[in-house]
Amino acid sequence: MTSNDTTDLGTVLVTGGASGLGAAAVTAIARAGGTPLVLDLARPATDVPFLQVDLADSVATEVAVEQIVSENGGTLNGVFTAAGIDSCGPLDGVSRKDWERVVFVNLLGTAAVVRAALPYLKQSHGRIVTVASTLGIKAVGDATAYCASKFGVVGFTRALAAETAGELGVTLLIPGGMHSAFFDARTEQYKPPVDAKLNQPEDVAQTVVFALSQPSGCEVRELVVAASTESSWP
Repeated sequence: MTSNDTTDLGTVLVTGGASGLGAAAVTAIARAGGTPLVLDLARPATDVPFLQVDLADSVATEVAVEQIVSENGGTLNGVFTAAGIDSCGPLDGVSRKDWERVVFVNLLGTAAVVRAALPYLKQSHGRIVTVASTLGIKAVGDATAYCASKFGVVGFTRALAAETAGELGVTLLIPGGMHSAFFDARTEQYKPPVDAKLNQPEDVAQTVVFALSQPSGCEVRELVVAASTESSWP
């Protein structure tokens, strides 16, 4: 490479890589010359190394990270934590189990993946891109679990960037709404209107590749990527 080239992506672990933004990132990483590894509950449609794991289980998640990396060369250059869920409704209208699962998957699952990946990433001087949300910086009603988890991801990522400065690259991705299956399980009142202007996951995935491919020492600390009419931004 010349000094003007960006860094090779190498091997990148993607959580939630079977659908939505995660699946789009898997495709984008592969097209950019990287090797994606996927952790998800569902099997990806593409033929990539995959392990099934419930990110709400931190112990199982850490074991899965170590297993999939060791089974695929033993090195890791990047992590993209795309997995996320929600459970809409007022605080007293969402069961404790459902409310806590959102926090377990979105926040504690992110932390578990990063914790297990750190030894590999420190060795490779790799990069981490976490996924918050515009609802991680702007709170709305009937989304206490989701906002709590994504506000947590914001704080976690900023603290991680400070903690690992000079060792790793850490980027916080704050996406707005996207056309994906993320909204499918919601009741109609919590779905975007049919004429909503949302981003395509494939377009947002390009920003992930951009962050992962920066030269050593050049940090993209935070990215807000939203449709021009995103209602939750600014």
